[in-house]
Amino acid sequence: MNNLLRLEAGEARIVADDPWTLIRDIEAEQPAGQLIVPLARWLEDPQQHGVWLGPDDEVECLKPWFAQLPLIALDFPSFRDGRAYSQAYLLRTRLGWTGELRAVGDVLRDQLSHMRQCGFDSFAVREDKSVEDALKGLAGMSVLYGRSVIEPRPLFRRR
Repeated sequence: MNNLLRLEAGEARIVADDPWTLIRDIEAEQPAGQLIVPLARWLEDPQQHGVWLGPDDEVECLKPWFAQLPLIALDFPSFRDGRAYSQAYLLRTRLGWTGELRAVGDVLRDQLSHMRQCGFDSFAVREDKSVEDALKGLAGMSVLYGRSVIEPRPLFRRR
């Protein structure tokens, strides 16, 4: 996957050698290697792939496979569609997912800081955008007022 950013030990870095290939079409010929496949395709063969969920997919259905699942990708079909933020927050807080959580689709610099607060730790930035510029988006805000996956206490509880 091109234009990939990943958080490692709290630091964001550009990933040049991502082994994963995102497959969007369930009927498409699948190349060899590590694949991220749509939920319907993944449910047919959950052993060998990462899975991506669309905005209408239920994250709870993956819980029985958490121990063997290497990666979950959540799709942003448009920058205006924020349902993947809720899916990420549910996966991290309520369901306890600790593996790689990747944002895919219409992922832009301005969203990265909020995505990080919701629990994403890798970001497939839209291919027509600069990954170096997007890296600056992970610096985000210096003070968060509300709760997040990273800091569950609101600001007034941190003082």
